[in-house]
Amino acid sequence: MPRTPEAPTPHPPRLLPAVLTQAEVSALLDRMTGVPRLMASLLYGAGLRLLECAELRVKDLDLERREILVRDGKGRKDRITMLPLRLVPPLRDHLTAVCAQHAADVAAGTGWVTLPDALDRNYPNAGRAWPWQWVFPATRPHRDRETGQLRRHHLHETVLQRAVREASLAAGLSRRASCHTLRHSFATHLLEAGYDIRTIQELLGHRDVSTTMIYIHVLNRGGLAVRSPLDGPFGPRL
Repeated sequence: MPRTPEAPTPHPPRLLPAVLTQAEVSALLDRMTGVPRLMASLLYGAGLRLLECAELRVKDLDLERREILVRDGKGRKDRITMLPLRLVPPLRDHLTAVCAQHAADVAAGTGWVTLPDALDRNYPNAGRAWPWQWVFPATRPHRDRETGQLRRHHLHETVLQRAVREASLAAGLSRRASCHTLRHSFATHLLEAGYDIRTIQELLGHRDVSTTMIYIHVLNRGGLAVRSPLDGPFGPRL
């Protein structure tokens, strides 16, 4: 008997991402303060993922060109995304404070950070250099077991996750909001503003444009900008 061909395995349905309106993003950020507010503003204003933001180093920010170099993002890709003009002054003030903290750490015999790809073997003092420091360092240093060095890790991502969750509740948002919701909102609002899908793909660091296309389906005006006949000039008055 001929074998019955097996049915193809269906792909799991892709859920539409949760997206906030611009007013809801403002309400969320208005209820945040300090470093978490600055980090959340970068998630929304630059389309960063949570860990991409937490792992930013000083050398990755170009305040003059208003660019952020995302190193080793998802898929081990580097990319350049925008640095919002509005965030330049608070970031400059923040880096001034971080630099003073780092100088105090170095004076106390600490001031080390973990380096990628074992760079510390070839450049033993690079772990203390200012360009390699975290933009958002942890509040307390820790002692590395292997080297015995007192190092500062970057601020733990759960700090920002908790702050966004609490701000969402305080703002009384009607939909679930997380750190990744801010990235989704970044992409959707750029589409609403008329930017092309390929540009948004590059800013988000998506390997395939089909991943970026999902944001078309969450636009308020519909994926093909189709207007309901009820909203037309001859539609009935309700």
